[in-house]
Amino acid sequence: MKEPTSAAPGANGLRPYLSPLTVWALSVGTAIGWGSLVVTSRTYLSQGGLLGSILGLLIGLGMMLMVAHHYHFLANRYPGTGGLYNYVKYIFGYDRAFLVAWFLFLIYISIFWANATSIPLFARYFLNNSFSFGYLYTLFGYEVYLGEALVTLAVIALVALLCMWSKRATARSMEVLTLLFTVGITVCFVAAMAGHGNTEFSFDPAFIPEKSALRQVVRITFISPWAFIGFESVSHSAAEYRFKHSHMFRVLVISLAVTTALYIFILLLSVSAYPEGCESWLDYIRRLDEFEGIEGLPAFYAANYYLGSAGVRILMASLMALVLTSLIGTLRALGRLCYAVAQDGILSERYAHLSTKQIPVNTIILVVLVSLPIPFLGRTTISWIVDTTTIGATILYGFASAAVLKAARQEGRRRDILLGTLCMGILLVFMVFLMFPGAFSDHTIETETYVLMTVWSLLGLFFFNRVIRKDHARNFGKAIIVWVALLVFIVMMTMTWTERLNESRENAVVDDIHSYMAGTADSETLAMDEESFLDIQRDRLHAADNASVLIIASLFGLSLGVLLVNYFAMRKWERKATEERDQARTAAFKDSLTGVKSMPMPSRRNSFKHRLTGARPGNSASSSAT
Repeated sequence: MKEPTSAAPGANGLRPYLSPLTVWALSVGTAIGWGSLVVTSRTYLSQGGLLGSILGLLIGLGMMLMVAHHYHFLANRYPGTGGLYNYVKYIFGYDRAFLVAWFLFLIYISIFWANATSIPLFARYFLNNSFSFGYLYTLFGYEVYLGEALVTLAVIALVALLCMWSKRATARSMEVLTLLFTVGITVCFVAAMAGHGNTEFSFDPAFIPEKSALRQVVRITFISPWAFIGFESVSHSAAEYRFKHSHMFRVLVISLAVTTALYIFILLLSVSAYPEGCESWLDYIRRLDEFEGIEGLPAFYAANYYLGSAGVRILMASLMALVLTSLIGTLRALGRLCYAVAQDGILSERYAHLSTKQIPVNTIILVVLVSLPIPFLGRTTISWIVDTTTIGATILYGFASAAVLKAARQEGRRRDILLGTLCMGILLVFMVFLMFPGAFSDHTIETETYVLMTVWSLLGLFFFNRVIRKDHARNFGKAIIVWVALLVFIVMMTMTWTERLNESRENAVVDDIHSYMAGTADSETLAMDEESFLDIQRDRLHAADNASVLIIASLFGLSLGVLLVNYFAMRKWERKATEERDQARTAAFKDSLTGVKSMPMPSRRNSFKHRLTGARPGNSASSSAT
């Protein structure tokens, strides 16, 4: 296959300007953000221990290398804008591509919001709550301040202005900031490892003592995609590469290796020192809520222990660089994704235009406008939204594997068929683990996250109806099985979070029964006779079951209704297309001698072409690809 070239402007107007260094910086900078320095020590170490976390990340790296190969395989064949949306569109059609775009947008906007709302947290930790003024309200336990909301909006606006002002300035900023946090974290890690031998601190225990070591590794492996989400965002800028697309895999491999190394550096740094009174690093991690300031952030505490205030300043600069690169990278990816889908009519035509500097300014403004309410929702709400990225990434990487598998079969590439099959099988196991947490006694993802995924999927059905009604090119609405699958997904997600709600209600009932039997309940409860008390608890459980059934039935009915509306809209377009074909057939050529009308025969060349591509005569190339 001939190598796609990036020597000339793409058909969509984007011009090549990205060097391998810039693409590497975009990949690493988008994949790693606020959570790497602040959340990693609390989540990974507390769930998998030190060795379990490192092994889980390394296994996750192996899987991500397969995903990187998938993106390399697809980008070499479809080097346009839109990343996975673009690949799925040409391999599976527009309907599946819409699903991909819908979940891609959720993933990238979640990462964008998470890092934007981390700015107030940075001020709370390191700037003495400088922006905690103008108290508004407390939402899900998080205090929302006007000052923090305004500074968050200001940072979003500044990042958007940079991305709209100059492509090259944005690229240089990504390179400098990514190198800054890479060097900064590495320096603190090296200093800690060099000085650790002269201390009494120990890296033991390697695993959480009371849990199975294998289960800990598996647990970290299943949530490892969270650590790498965003590395593939550079695929949205494939039309802007200033180098051969065959080099993309090498760049992604280096990106993933650096990202994994940084996570491991942070984990080792976090356990290399702990305050007095803590028996071990595990005791320290479990008691983090007891500490304030730097002591509440293990990586920063260790940097301060080994390098003093200079170490804290180095990590502060690294953390701010992490946040900014993630904001820039996700905003660029969102802008180019929205630009690509607008070209196909999913979004309004005004988002399908570039500025004189070949920047999709309108789509960047769209992302900013959508983000305006976010600083007022509180950090707790945003954390639920961010958790959706783990499920969303599993879905999207599964689509990438399926796309590679189909394309490889058509080309007879056995190695890629094997790789695609293996990766898809692993991702299916991931999805089962995430969709049925009760079967594995796992509560990695909060109940509210499943609710948000259900709502987002339902909104996708509604939005698709709008797409169908405005689809004058008739690209969409040809694969009803896709929407049936989405309906099943909505029902499964609903069952998962109602099961979690039932579990919490059952635990509350059990606690109340235990309190009653132990005589520690309130006086009014203790005054009841045992039979009356147990009847009330039984009624509570029945009410919980009935509520779950009602929720599942209501959402199923609503989803099914939307699905049927979409189906009839598709049928309407099909009838209209049939009428147009019939009119075309009657408008045949009229023989000047006999007066008989007859249809023109397609040329042998066109007939062979349509048999080869599977397209109907008269369809465009883009339509035949679907």
